Amino acid sequence: MNQKFRQSGAVNGQWLRDRLDLAVDAGTLRWWASRRDQVVAKPDLLGEMFPSVARRVGRDPLEAGWSVDEAARAQVLVDLADKLSAEQFATALTELYRYGDAGEKRAVLRSLWVSEVAGRLGDRAVPLLADAIRTNDVRLLAAALGPYGTTHLDAATFRQAVLKCVFSGVPLAVVDGLPARADQELTRMMTDFAAERAAAGRAVPEDLENYLQET
Repeated sequence: MNQKFRQSGAVNGQWLRDRLDLAVDAGTLRWWASRRDQVVAKPDLLGEMFPSVARRVGRDPLEAGWSVDEAARAQVLVDLADKLSAEQFATALTELYRYGDAGEKRAVLRSLWVSEVAGRLGDRAVPLLADAIRTNDVRLLAAALGPYGTTHLDAATFRQAVLKCVFSGVPLAVVDGLPARADQELTRMMTDFAAERAAAGRAVPEDLENYLQET
């Protein structure tokens, strides 16, 4: 699978801490702990701190499709999850996503893979998934289709997202919820798409084969 799209399942805050402890030097960890404490004490600092994280901790890959900056950014959101009300927390994530660059947006979406973040939000972050599904950025699309999306996207939106993955070259293996959520309508849509490709003399993606209707 393309490293760009390598993903895994839900994680928790302890998983993030353990990976960061191994990936980041002691001085940077002390800086990061201090910055998290400042944000927890004064959540209004989150918007100022969030963009600066990658410059200090780096963007090296971690396990399960995470990068160091994504894990660090998600960790501060875990710390804030119990500090803010659910509505305040959802508003904070929405603002980070709305005003962030592509890396910051993806970090917000990846934070939805963290159990403490997802549990605090309920379905309040679904609009962020909808925006990511509409985007032309395939990494945002892939990041949106994790366990949170499996739980909270309705059937029609999930089908739309999966088909967009097919159009965009995102491997279906990275989509959490497949093959379990591949209902009859999604199978029909994929079969129609494959037939159109074949009729045009174009190759049908190999990972589509398990989702086609038998003829």
